[in-house]
Amino acid sequence: MSKLFQFVQGHVAILILGILANGVQLSVAATGQPNIVLIVTDDQGYWDTGISGNPDIETPNMDRLAREGVQFSRYYCAPVCAPTRAGLMTGRYYLRTGLYNTRFGGDTLGKKEITVAQLLKTAGYRTGIFGKWHLGKYHGFQPNQRGFDEFLGHYHGHLERYQFPDQIYHNGKPVEARGYVTDLFTDAAMDFIEASHEKKEKFFCYLAYNAPHSPFLLDTSHFDQPEGDKLIEKYLGKGLELRDARIYGLVERIDINLGRLFEKIDQLGLRKDTVVLFMSDNGGVSRHYKAGLKGYKSQTYEGGVRSPLFVRWPGHFPAGGMVEAQASHVDMLPTFCELAGVPLPQDRKIDGKSLVPLLESGKGKSHHEYVYHTWDRYFPNPDRRWSVSDQRWKLVGIFGAKAEPSASKWKLFDLEKDPGETKNLLSKEPQQVERLRKEFVRWFNDVTDGVDYHPAPIPVGNVEENPVEIQPSWAKWEGENVQYTFDGYDWDTIDGWKVPGEYAEWDLDVLKSGLYEVTIAYGCSPVKMGGTLRFTAGQSRLYFKVVPTGNGEVFERKVIGTLKLVEGNVKLKAEVSEIDGDELMRLNQIWLRRVER
Repeated sequence: MSKLFQFVQGHVAILILGILANGVQLSVAATGQPNIVLIVTDDQGYWDTGISGNPDIETPNMDRLAREGVQFSRYYCAPVCAPTRAGLMTGRYYLRTGLYNTRFGGDTLGKKEITVAQLLKTAGYRTGIFGKWHLGKYHGFQPNQRGFDEFLGHYHGHLERYQFPDQIYHNGKPVEARGYVTDLFTDAAMDFIEASHEKKEKFFCYLAYNAPHSPFLLDTSHFDQPEGDKLIEKYLGKGLELRDARIYGLVERIDINLGRLFEKIDQLGLRKDTVVLFMSDNGGVSRHYKAGLKGYKSQTYEGGVRSPLFVRWPGHFPAGGMVEAQASHVDMLPTFCELAGVPLPQDRKIDGKSLVPLLESGKGKSHHEYVYHTWDRYFPNPDRRWSVSDQRWKLVGIFGAKAEPSASKWKLFDLEKDPGETKNLLSKEPQQVERLRKEFVRWFNDVTDGVDYHPAPIPVGNVEENPVEIQPSWAKWEGENVQYTFDGYDWDTIDGWKVPGEYAEWDLDVLKSGLYEVTIAYGCSPVKMGGTLRFTAGQSRLYFKVVPTGNGEVFERKVIGTLKLVEGNVKLKAEVSEIDGDELMRLNQIWLRRVER
């Protein structure tokens, strides 16, 4: 670790302590700080557990956790994953944090945000995350710079390979891994818990599974494939379609690992000293059984935003408790801070409220007056996909890209009488419609006030990350033909360039002036493809005569020269200079490596 980074990290800790100094120490500290294990699955629906009434899925460990602790019948996440994770980490609705997307660089948590990991560290907690981060892939935005002592996982929204995963990082460095990814993350979490116990340190363990997110893969290796096939065949035998059989198999595989995790906690004698929480990151994607709920992930109906939440702390939270009050993912940070005796930051709006009173009583019918949801792929929008609910009423507006938003097509539901959102009462309850829409607009204007939504400039020239990988999804592209093709993050491309002057452009934050070696990965067919690509950064230019790579979908890496970058904000432009065929190339990746010391 560089002396500069140690200096910055130390001053950040001092700043956080200063911010907290005006807070109030909370009462739960008198009972002793518990360890905290937060388990978050990816795209698991409220209905994807046996305890929810699902007659076919097998989740004995999830169900046991629910019975041994407190369940929430109306616990809400954001409609998609990165926004929920931003809320979990900050206690703030994601639009306050500068995050606004799940890719295109919009899945980056603002640098001024304070995370729950940073706060718990001030109380002496050892902190670790294992699995999906999805809040920033570049140095300065990674888990180890956001309060986590230990990280093994991935930065992207999903993984393309579950067996021998190849997009895994350990504390900022790419690693190769053997085995099945759900087992891998569980093993790392158990090692972290055991090591913390040996050090006699309280711990915050964030176990963020990437399953059951697509591509819905069970074991696929030569050695283990029969085991994965057995799970799929079991659920096909129960009458599920193949897609849902895979999802159920993924959930059961998580459940098996949770059994191992809970056993490890018991073996270490930590059961009574550890709060365990289980949830998903948004609504579900399976279709076989839906517990009567409407909608799926990315929608703001109940099925798109309601998540299971089971919380266990023996001797403190009553077994078999059920909370009916609507609660939110932004409640996690205040809850953890109260459990650890850490005051909340006083310099910013915290949207969440501690769940501890509800957990201690094991019941409750009121918590948040309103809960809000909104999601638009490209830019925050108060009209296209949104909802707001109080304890009884819910107002929903969902409009696709081709549909014009209209108040006449909003939907109002009485969730007390109609939790499945089947009866639209829009015309019968105009006062409720007016009240709820007014409240949603007030909230939306508040959480977006003064926030600039754009991809964070990519830091270049940091000694801790040299070279820096620049991905197509962070680009802005211009031209009639040029386009971005999404295919699993690491296989994305900028392609279609056919006319000189068409370009893609990235915002860089050059930390130190100097010469930077440029390497690209690209695909070029020997038939009807080729030409010259021009890179420009400030006054510096670089030309590359494209040569075939065997096929347009086969990407080769080539060092193509150097650019002189000047410290500060710089635009890096990749532009068509000449075309020799119907298409120039398919640009997959760029790496910039500082070579001048």
